[in-house]
Amino acid sequence: MSLTFAFLLFAQVGPNPALGAPPSVPEELLEQRRRNAERQQEADETQRSRLAECLSLVAESERRGTEFARNWRETAGADDAAQATHCLGFSHIRAGRFGEAQASFATALGEAREDNPAYRARLGGMAGNAALVSGDGASAERYFAGAVEDAQRAADAGLTAGLSVDHARALVALRRPDEAATALNTARTLDPSNTRAWLLSATLARRLDRLVEAQEHIAYAAELSPDDPAIALEAGVIAALSGRMQDARRNFETVLSLAPDGNEAPRARSYLEQLAPPVASSGEEGAQ
Repeated sequence: MSLTFAFLLFAQVGPNPALGAPPSVPEELLEQRRRNAERQQEADETQRSRLAECLSLVAESERRGTEFARNWRETAGADDAAQATHCLGFSHIRAGRFGEAQASFATALGEAREDNPAYRARLGGMAGNAALVSGDGASAERYFAGAVEDAQRAADAGLTAGLSVDHARALVALRRPDEAATALNTARTLDPSNTRAWLLSATLARRLDRLVEAQEHIAYAAELSPDDPAIALEAGVIAALSGRMQDARRNFETVLSLAPDGNEAPRARSYLEQLAPPVASSGEEGAQ
């Protein structure tokens, strides 16, 4: 056998069945893998720390946060480019530039690693919410649908439920109520403690004139969060439409008791003015 031929035999890729069990992995290689894993973990922690720093700056000053994010973006490697752009998106949100925020979150989503589906899901949710605020319901629906898929890949039930609620909001905006109801059912099933899922389910059922179903949903929402003025307001509307005026009045008054200066207060006052006066008791005019 020539020397060259013998060398080629030993250089073959794959195990030689005549040699028995393959050799164990060298300890040096195992140690190298451990070091690589540790370095990756340290890099991930550094990225999270830098993102937290950037978001904190944005909260303090939109200008300083934007500058930090852009400088970070210019020097970012492949692994942290998404987080730099993520922070830039938040700076746009703080400045009220929702269209630019949507574009930044979408870019960050495109740069995020496929092996981190939970982070991708959150970025998709951010892009969807920015699109929804901008009035772009079609884009919002696509972002939320993709975000739900990523959350499912991450096997995160709570995240999937929350994003399913957002998906339902986009579907309602697109006048696709049946699909929205399905998304909300998914959210309630995955996370029965998600108050928003029950509240929006009640609102959707009420708009579809399914008042019995709406009452069931809002009653459960009230059990989960009895001090939420938005829930009390919806409960009052459902009660009024169902002909239960005393219950409606009590719920609207609860809104004003819980949050007299809140977003729901003007509607609660308006609804109270529209209701018939309370029934007098023992010769006195009721004021409850």
